[in-house]
Order: sequence, then structure tokens, then C-alpha cells
Amino acid sequence: MTTTTTPATTSPTAARIGWALTALLAIFLIFDGVTKLINVQQVRDATVDLGLREEMTPVIGVVLLVCVALYLVPRTAFLGAVLLTGYLGGAVLTNWRVDKPLFSTVLFAVYVGVAVWAALYLRDPRVRQVMPIVR
Repeated sequence: MTTTTTPATTSPTAARIGWALTALLAIFLIFDGVTKLINVQQVRDATVDLGLREEMTPVIGVVLLVCVALYLVPRTAFLGAVLLTGYLGGAVLTNWRVDKPLFSTVLFAVYVGVAVWAALYLRDPRVRQVMPIVR
């Protein structure tokens, strides 16, 4: 016999906080993606300083914007969060490889990744069901 469980309910306050955090993250990540996509000179220079080819900058921007778009749509938010986690993991490795400062630069992508999952956890009861925090 199989039983199905219903997702935990979302308190209105938690959902609002989750969506507010999502909005802040989206603004930051969209800004980052658009500056890469439109090939801002400072962003191209930073990409080259990280050891990447200059022509990769717009492609990285498109990848980021697709991940953010998936994250913002409730139906695909989990996939978007997983893809953003991978993207941010690449940022950690890229910064670590060129000896950037650990806590301010290398781990910044980890902080953003934690915020991505925290926002999704607060706004989506299905995520709380998969990753329950036991008291």
C-alpha cells in the first residue's frame, strides 16, 4: 500500500519573506547576467583576469539568465535552484583557482547559493517536504 503525503503548508509570512529574498537575488543575478550579455568592458576585463576567454562572457550571461528564469517560475524553481547551484559552484572554483580572497570573494558564491535555497525553502512547501528541518 502506498501513501501520498501532502506538502507542508506555507505560512504567509514565510512565503512573503521567501519571495522578497527571491526578488533581491533575482535583481542581483539578472544585473550580473545582463552586464555579461551586453559585454560591459569591466566585466570582460574581469573575465579575462579570471583566466577565461573574453568571448565567453556573453555565453556565461545567457546561462545565468536562463538559470534565473527557471528559478523564478514556481513550476521550474527547483530545477533553477539546482542549476544555479552548479553555476555558483563554477564561480567558486574559478575564483579559487586564481587565488582570490577566500571569505570575501571565493565563498561569496556559496553565500548566494545558500540564499537561493533558503528563499526557495521559505516559498515552496514541496522543498520543505524534501528537506525538512527537524527540531
